[in-house]
Amino acid sequence: MSRSLCFMILFFIPFSTCLNQEIRYLQQLKLGFDDPDGFFSDWTGGNPCNWTGVNCSKTANAFIESVDFSNANIAGPFPAVLCSLTGLKFINMYNNSIYGTLSANLSSCRNLVHLNLAENLLTGNIPASLSELPELKYLDLNGNNFSGDIPASFGLFRKLEAISLVDNLLDGKIPAELGNISTLKQLNLSYNPFSPGQIPPEIGNLTNLEILWLSGCNLIGPIPDSLSRLSKLLDLDLSINKLTGPVPSSLTELSSVVQIELYNNTLTGELPAVGWLKMPALRLIDVSMNMLTGTVPEELCSLQLESLHLYENELEGKIPEIISNSSNLYELSLFGNRFSGELPKDLGKNSPLTLVDVSNNLFSGKIPASLCSKGGLEELLLIHNSFSGDIPASFSTCRSLKRARLGYNNFSGEIPAGFWALPQVSLLELAYNSFTGAIGKTIAEAGNLSTLNIANNMFSGELPDEIGLLDNLIEFSGGNNHFSGEVPASIVNLEQLTKLDLHNNELSGWIPSKINLLKKLNELNLANNKFSGNIPDKIGELSVLNYFDLSGNQLSGKIPLGLQNLRLNQLNLSSNSLTGDIPPVYAKKIYITSFLGNPGLCGDIEGLCDGKNVTRNGGYVWLLGSIFVLTGFIVIVGMGWFYFRYKNFKNPKESIKSKWTLMSFHKLSFSEYEIMGALDEDNVIGSGASGKVYKVVLGNGETVAVKKLWRGSKNDDFINESGSGSGSGSGSIVDNGFEAEVETLGRIRHKNIVRLWCCCSTKMCKLLVYEYMPNGSLGDLLHSGKSGLLDWPVRYKIAVDAAEGLAYLHHDCVPAIVHRDVKSNNILLDGDFGARVADFGVAKVVDGKEKGGNLMSVIAGSCGYIAPEYAYTLRVNEKSDIYSFGVVILELVTGKRPVEPEFGEKDLVKWVCPTLDQKGLDAVLDPKLDSCYKEDICKVLNVGLLCTSPLPINRPSMRKVVKMLHEIGSINPLKFESKDGLLTPYYYDDGLDHGSVA
Repeated sequence: MSRSLCFMILFFIPFSTCLNQEIRYLQQLKLGFDDPDGFFSDWTGGNPCNWTGVNCSKTANAFIESVDFSNANIAGPFPAVLCSLTGLKFINMYNNSIYGTLSANLSSCRNLVHLNLAENLLTGNIPASLSELPELKYLDLNGNNFSGDIPASFGLFRKLEAISLVDNLLDGKIPAELGNISTLKQLNLSYNPFSPGQIPPEIGNLTNLEILWLSGCNLIGPIPDSLSRLSKLLDLDLSINKLTGPVPSSLTELSSVVQIELYNNTLTGELPAVGWLKMPALRLIDVSMNMLTGTVPEELCSLQLESLHLYENELEGKIPEIISNSSNLYELSLFGNRFSGELPKDLGKNSPLTLVDVSNNLFSGKIPASLCSKGGLEELLLIHNSFSGDIPASFSTCRSLKRARLGYNNFSGEIPAGFWALPQVSLLELAYNSFTGAIGKTIAEAGNLSTLNIANNMFSGELPDEIGLLDNLIEFSGGNNHFSGEVPASIVNLEQLTKLDLHNNELSGWIPSKINLLKKLNELNLANNKFSGNIPDKIGELSVLNYFDLSGNQLSGKIPLGLQNLRLNQLNLSSNSLTGDIPPVYAKKIYITSFLGNPGLCGDIEGLCDGKNVTRNGGYVWLLGSIFVLTGFIVIVGMGWFYFRYKNFKNPKESIKSKWTLMSFHKLSFSEYEIMGALDEDNVIGSGASGKVYKVVLGNGETVAVKKLWRGSKNDDFINESGSGSGSGSGSIVDNGFEAEVETLGRIRHKNIVRLWCCCSTKMCKLLVYEYMPNGSLGDLLHSGKSGLLDWPVRYKIAVDAAEGLAYLHHDCVPAIVHRDVKSNNILLDGDFGARVADFGVAKVVDGKEKGGNLMSVIAGSCGYIAPEYAYTLRVNEKSDIYSFGVVILELVTGKRPVEPEFGEKDLVKWVCPTLDQKGLDAVLDPKLDSCYKEDICKVLNVGLLCTSPLPINRPSMRKVVKMLHEIGSINPLKFESKDGLLTPYYYDDGLDHGSVA
């Protein structure tokens, strides 16, 4: 045997032995994961260097060098066995369901260069021993649930170039020791609930730093001048904090910086007037949502900026003309300041503008004709200024335009024909100006138009038939103009139309007879025109119509009985020439103003049918007869009054059946007297300090739930509409709670919001009549012996239903509604376990004007569900509801109440994370749930943890929550049937139309 052959044999024996050992390590790793998508399916034998996610070194004396399990949809604890692969340099497990704690023995991965565990479910502290990895350059732990401090030992890293800990639960302070990592190029700590603290001045020692992201880190105090030493910095993001003081002039020393983001702080003073020319690379500056004053520096506008965001400050003066010279500018957002004067006349001439938002300022003069010169303008938002003149003819060729809001100005003149025809425009708002002329027939080409608001102008002429070609039109508001002629018959082709408002015009003719084809119509306002003829019978087929006003016209004939099929919050048929009887549903005193000014109308309402003429021949006889009748009536009434006074004295409880006022919100098949007749103790299904809840079976077989609120009750107990239980928490003070509930539920419609049929009231008590929910409340069912009925598919469906109901309140109601008492007892279940959000006794409308939320005088909510920031700031917004909903998700996953004796002084939120950390996932899951759904349960649990983040900014919107829950169901479809059919996904809208008004 030759010497070379012996050498080869001696070489390959240890190589083969080591390779086999590393195969065993990988097989051990594979057994530790749930792998529903078969990511490890080819890990069966042969050369591991060919296995999915495994890469080997090309050198002869090293083996497995890299494992990449990113987006593999695997679940399990972090595999500590990885560090037995002595040649391992690269670990990537991005976007999986890795849970538990991060093992301290990672420090034995001595050759590790790259570690990416982002977007997983890891909990506990970040191991301090990570700093012992001598070769580590890249550390990404984004999107987990790490808590505690950033270890001070991180200052000992030798070669670390990038560290990213975004979107965790880190709650200490940012350690000054990070300033010792001289090799660091990227530092990203954004969106963690750190304790309030200042930016460590030592960060200025990181002279190699290129990216510094400290957004949403609870930072306070001034921006330190030491940051000016970061000569290589490209991106500085200190947004969404509580930084105070001025924007330091020392920042202009950052000669390499490309973008600066300081928005949503409390910075004051003026922007530095000079020094900006030292920053030739600056492309984006965002200092919006602060308290800055003064003017915009001309030096700043002389840079080749791409984005300039100064919105929502207290800036004033003119915008420097020199900004028109920028050949890069595509975003100019200045809304919500006190800017005045004219916009630079050449703005857009040299710039590829896509967004111009200067709403809510004091601008005047004409719109620069050059805004769309480069043909890329998509959003033009000018509302609430004092602009004048006409719309430039050049805008007729701005085919890129998608949103045009020119309302609330002093514009005049006719609209260019091409402007009506822009093919991409979805929102066209011209309201509250002095535009004249007619709507151009060219509007037929605006195929993407969904909202057309031209109200309060001086438009005239007939509405063109071409409007009926706008298949995507949802809202058409043209009130307070001078339109004439008939409403085009083609308007009934607008199948998506929800709002048609043409009040205060000079329209005539008949209302289109086929108006029933507008199946989605919610608001119809044709008041104060010259319409004649009958009210079409088929209007009663508009099942979602909520607002109906035909007052001030020349309509005649009878009121169609079909109107009784409508569920109206607003009805006005006054000042017409209608005749005959009022339909019985509306023949009530509360509707009297809806019918005034129709002499021929008659109904059982005091004030109508009065003034009948008396013949002269029988006048005296009639008078004498009337006197006798009146005298007898007085005697009878007096005796009746005495009898009832005596009866009530003997039996005061019967006095509640005296005179009731009924207000209905849907078509009713019962009367208030049928309800009152069933309010006896045998029908009580729930009670509390503020009253009782009754189950009432009506004569037609239907069942309703009746909440009786007594005047003078205390805000002690929650009264569940289902009548099941009365757990502690917030209730409804009768007056305020009754009004809040009626006002809220009376005007909203959603399949996942409990339906309020009607309300009745007297001086003694008030009644709320709801749809009956046979399965009671989620809280009572989940925390009782019947919880076995709630398997995981049912629980998941309940979570989705409740989320959609809250998303409707937050995103689809204008203005938004905050429930303020979201909890499992306020989520009711129908016979198929469909969920409805209920009890709006403490709900509040949120106008969005208050930064951080609207200030409340007292805390509303229930123990264990109240968001931490609400408890100490008394400011409420949608994020408060999202926290409470997150607690409900944790209840569904764990089966535990928000407050349990086993938690000690903690609540459910504070119990889940440490338990996950110490004992793993199985320790928090409800043992009644089938383990085959473990993967989906884990993902829903993660949604709950996001919703209950201590920092409000970290909580997703309810629309985003709905989207995440739907995605869980679409990736792994859950096996349940829904009577409503397939769930409809939401698509997240970040609401960038900052200049919008309701």
